[in-house]
Amino acid sequence: MIRTIHTDEVIQTIRQMCIEANHYLSPDMDEAMKKAVSQERSELGQKILNQLQENLKIADEEMIPICQDTGMAVFFIELGQDVHVEGAALEEAVNEGVRQGYTEGYLRKSVVGDPLIRENTRDNTPAVIHYSIVPGDKMKITLAPKGFGSENMSRIFMLKPADGIEGVKEAIMTAVKDAGPNACPPMVVGVGIGGTFEKCAILAKKALTRPVNEHSKIPYIKDLEMEMLDKVNKLGIGPGGLGGTITALAVNINTYATHIAGLPVGVNICCHVNRHVVREL
Repeated sequence: MIRTIHTDEVIQTIRQMCIEANHYLSPDMDEAMKKAVSQERSELGQKILNQLQENLKIADEEMIPICQDTGMAVFFIELGQDVHVEGAALEEAVNEGVRQGYTEGYLRKSVVGDPLIRENTRDNTPAVIHYSIVPGDKMKITLAPKGFGSENMSRIFMLKPADGIEGVKEAIMTAVKDAGPNACPPMVVGVGIGGTFEKCAILAKKALTRPVNEHSKIPYIKDLEMEMLDKVNKLGIGPGGLGGTITALAVNINTYATHIAGLPVGVNICCHVNRHVVREL
C-alpha cells in the first residue's frame, strides 16, 4: 500500500525541528551533561560545566539559542520505499523548512552560497541532505545543526589495512588532541570506519546523532567506544579546554564494509550541545 506524504507537512516539521534543536538540549545530551558535573574531578572543570548548565537553563527559559553558532543544517532522511511524496520537490521542501525555521526562529544565518565568493544566503539554506531508501511507508528525518568550531576539527585518515585497530585508535586520539579546546569540550566524538573516502565521513557524522547513552550493537566496537572514551578523558583537555577529567561525553563509532586495500577512518567531533532531533512522518 502506497502512502502519500505532502511536502507541506515536511516543511512544517522541519521548521519546528530547526527551532527545537537550536533552543533545547536533546534528552540524552541533557542527561550526559548533568552526569558530567558529578564525574568531573577538577574544580575548574566543575565550574565550567556549571556555567554551561546555567547557559542551557537561560536558553530554555528565555527561548534563546543554546549556542550562538546555530550551525549548518545537516539532515539524514530515511524514505520508505512505499512513500509517495506529493507537492514540491522533497529537497525544495527541506530547504523551505530550514528557511522558515531559521528566519522565524531568529536563528543566526551562517551559510554562504559560494565557498569562495562568500555572500551570505540570509536564510541558512541550502541544507546538507543525506538520503537513504528503506523498507516501509514512513519518512524518518534526523536533523543535526552543525557549528563549525567543532566541524573544522574533522579529520579523514586513509590508513593501510596493516595499521589495524591500533592505527584506528591512534587516528582518533590524534584528531581529539589536535582539536583541543577548539571543539568546545566536553565533546562528542563521531567515528566512521570503513567504506570509502566519503563514506567514512558520513558514517562519522551519522554517529553523532546516536544517543550518547547507547553503544554500538557490535560487541568489539562497543568495547572500542568505551576504551577510546576512557583514553580521551585521560588527555586532560577538560571542559572548555581548561583542564579536567571530562573531555568527551561519548565516542560513537559506526562501521561499514571496505576495500581489501584500504582502511578509511573519519572523525567528526561535535561540541557540548551536539544538537540532534528526530521526527517520523
